[in-house]
Order: sequence, then structure tokens, then C-alpha cells
Amino acid sequence: MKKILIIALLLAPMSMMAQKFGHFNSAEVVQLLPEYTAAQNEMQTLATQYQDDLKRMQDELQKKSEEFEKEQANLLDNVRQRRQAELQDLYQRMQQSAQDNQEAFEKARAEKLQAISDKVTTAVKKIGDEGGYVYIMDVTAGIPYISTKLSTDITPELKKALGI
Repeated sequence: MKKILIIALLLAPMSMMAQKFGHFNSAEVVQLLPEYTAAQNEMQTLATQYQDDLKRMQDELQKKSEEFEKEQANLLDNVRQRRQAELQDLYQRMQQSAQDNQEAFEKARAEKLQAISDKVTTAVKKIGDEGGYVYIMDVTAGIPYISTKLSTDITPELKKALGI
């Protein structure tokens, strides 16, 4: 029994040395993906559309406010109150639209980035399974230190797997 324990203790360090660790740079990889470029372009188009919509609403509010300022002194109280309420309603719709646009933009952005992240994760898992890696870490994830001597950089292999 003692011999088995001693042999196990002697072999344990050897089995630890046989483990493979990998690392990659997701920022480098993701920026090279065509899906990332397409997503950036789509998000820029969407942002421009939302900005144009908001600008249109702001211009309409500005125009109606200026008209109201000019006519305010000549309006009856009930007409003046109704016009003020209309301006307030327009302002609130503009605020709500800006908030809705921001939420829609963030949701679309998150969905696009999640699809890209899923693609990279799938490729990393495949490389990990095929290469017999114990761990593969993303160096852009804020890991304080990764030994490049004890860990293999799989970034080139990942690029190849993703077709870039």
C-alpha cells in the first residue's frame, strides 16, 4: 500500500506537467471578423437613423415653440393653455422616443455582439477539445498574468478556425 502511495505521489507532478493551457486575444480576433465589421456598420446606420429622428422632433418642437412665443400675447387663455399642453406633450414624446431609441440601440448592439461572441466561443471550445487543453483563457478578460512560457497562444489557430 505504501509503494502505491509513493508511486502515485511521484507520478502526480508528471501528470500535472502534461496538462495544456492556452490563451488568446479576443479583441484582436473579433475585430478581424467580417461579422464585426458588418455589425459596426449596421449600428452606425441605426445610430444615424435615431439621431435624425430625434433631430426632426427637436426641430418641430423648436418651430412650434417659436410660433407660440410670437402668438402667445394674442391668444385666449384656454387656447394658450391648450398650446402649452401640446408643446409639453411633444417634448415628452421626444424624451420618450430618445429613451426608446437608446434602449433599442443597446439591445441590437448586445444581440450582435452576443452572436459574435458565441461564434468565437464555439471555435475556442473546438480548439480546446481537439488540442486537449485544460484551460483556454482570453487575455483581454482582465486576467492579471498569463505565462506565455507555460501557455500556448492559440490566437493564430483561432483565426484559422474562424476563417480569418
